Amino acid sequence: MSAPAIEVSGVSVRYGDVLALENVDMSLDSGRVCGLIGMNGSGKSTLFKTIMGLVEPGRGTVRINGGTPKSARRAGILGYVPQAEDVDWTFPLSVRDVVMTGRYGHMGWTRRPRKADRDAVEHALERVELTELADRQIGQLSGGQKKRAFVARGLAQGATVLLLDEPFAGVDKRSEATITMLLRELAADGATILVSTHDLHALPGLADEAVLLMQTVLAHGDPDEVLLPENLARAFGLDVLNRV
Repeated sequence: MSAPAIEVSGVSVRYGDVLALENVDMSLDSGRVCGLIGMNGSGKSTLFKTIMGLVEPGRGTVRINGGTPKSARRAGILGYVPQAEDVDWTFPLSVRDVVMTGRYGHMGWTRRPRKADRDAVEHALERVELTELADRQIGQLSGGQKKRAFVARGLAQGATVLLLDEPFAGVDKRSEATITMLLRELAADGATILVSTHDLHALPGLADEAVLLMQTVLAHGDPDEVLLPENLARAFGLDVLNRV
């Protein structure tokens, strides 16, 4: 039996005196889209960074396809679409340049693109409908277009485990629909997708399963079950029941 695509076991993370994650257990299989939900400050971004190996847990382990996050990154199977505020949009890179960074692991130390790298980038740009904007500086794109560019980077990379931190925040409807369609297609091809979102109404149409986080996992399962009022009240407070 193959190992889970993502396996988080007993993970706790502290930033000084602040407890960001406590005893988090979560397992995701290949070919699934999982929605990660929780209020601001619930630890979603910390969980992403811990799965990526960018934050070292004080306790517990993370395994990607049975190996470490570092080995998964080195092999190019682990991709990450960050929140907009984590990116320097003034850096002088074109959209094509950003997508090409997903190919660095395939190029060797010279970082000189070959035909296979260029073809992968062009195909990724086409899939996210950004071909016509490929030569534009990345900061000149709209919010939704920027997110699509980073999804294209993961596609060009060939990542089979893809983490998306709030990809729908501030995006237009076209970008939201394009990203959602792509995630469903990738999962159908066997990829594992973990995506954080605040859009509870859209969650059942996006995800096969959902995780409700409040420093620890409060619920994990079918989106309709995770979104039960009693679960949301534990995570968001009773007032959320009037808005869902």
